[in-house]
Amino acid sequence: MKKVLILSGSPRKGGNSDILCDQFAKGALEAGNEVEKIRVAEKKIAPCTGCYFCRNSGGRCALNDDMGDILQKIIDCDVLVLSSPVYFYSMCAQLKAVIDRCVARWTEIANKDLYYIMTAAEEDEDTMDGTIACMHGFAMCIDGYDEKGILYGKGVAEKGEVVNRPELMQIAYEMGMSVR
Repeated sequence: MKKVLILSGSPRKGGNSDILCDQFAKGALEAGNEVEKIRVAEKKIAPCTGCYFCRNSGGRCALNDDMGDILQKIIDCDVLVLSSPVYFYSMCAQLKAVIDRCVARWTEIANKDLYYIMTAAEEDEDTMDGTIACMHGFAMCIDGYDEKGILYGKGVAEKGEVVNRPELMQIAYEMGMSVR
């Protein structure tokens, strides 16, 4: 059994990437794993100010918000799922704020299996290049990371539209089922 943490960056509860996170969670639970999904937009997470208070305080951030608990969960999990809708060819601000705030204890984030879930209205092949580049950039800072799967959910714009795309729903579910 692995401890799975899903960070749903979607600001829309029941948005396309959020629904795919639920499908991933369903598969991971059925495979016998412990799963927690955090809707990042529902948490109070300020952007990193670059003050580096964390350097001299044992990784404690100067900002007092929900990020301390989330960061501990990121450190403690075995599997980390990053999920974001694509905004202006990059990841949403909500997920990026979480990634940036990991600076406080980034050296403690190690040995993670990583999965990425992205959704976009456009169908073009390069639509998600910027988003996946941000996710890869975070991964490269993790000692012992293993990128296990990427879901490119293209062509879904309206909230909940992804439920009409059974192939995407199945991919998310199967990615979750693959967690062992």
